Amino acid sequence: MAPIARPLLFVLLATVSTAAAAAPPGNPDRHPPAAAEPKSQDRKPAASLNELYERLRNAEDDAEAKGVATLIERRLDRSGSATVDLLTDRARQAMTAQDFALAAELMDRATAIEPAWSEGWNRRATVFWLLTDRESAIADLQRALVLEPRHFEAWAALGRIYLSMDDKARAMNAYRRAIAIYPRMPKLKDAMERLSPEVDGRDL
Repeated sequence: MAPIARPLLFVLLATVSTAAAAAPPGNPDRHPPAAAEPKSQDRKPAASLNELYERLRNAEDDAEAKGVATLIERRLDRSGSATVDLLTDRARQAMTAQDFALAAELMDRATAIEPAWSEGWNRRATVFWLLTDRESAIADLQRALVLEPRHFEAWAALGRIYLSMDDKARAMNAYRRAIAIYPRMPKLKDAMERLSPEVDGRDL
């Protein structure tokens, strides 16, 4: 569902905070010769979002999958607008202070400025969940998924909201969509195994 809170999936499980990593300071007494600097044409281009999702599906262990998922989250976090970034940060602060009404107002402005930013809708859904407005949270998650159908956190969050409403069939469907994108998503497989007998029936 970074700034406001980690997506709604983790808000439902536990509050997750993010920390920005600072680059290590350079040594002012050491200046490598220009020839030692890599040429721009020799630098490996960053993986595309499509490539990252492919790597996520094919990750061979949980650590690798988590690392790739983090890279995807960072890409999705980019709003492309300094104003939206400021509004989102202030919304996060409002949420920390448990002023959820203010956080919702700030995210209203953010999504109005950047309506094509899928993560903005995902984050506003988090606020609506905290305001116990499930219908609005579902609507925002669905909007996020229209913009980015591979948003695994939005799918998982949608499943958890449906489960809280005792709509187990829709919850399982949303979980399956999430697990197809992120097969090693933490705790999701366990949740699906617990839910499966009630949705799919028990083996005789």
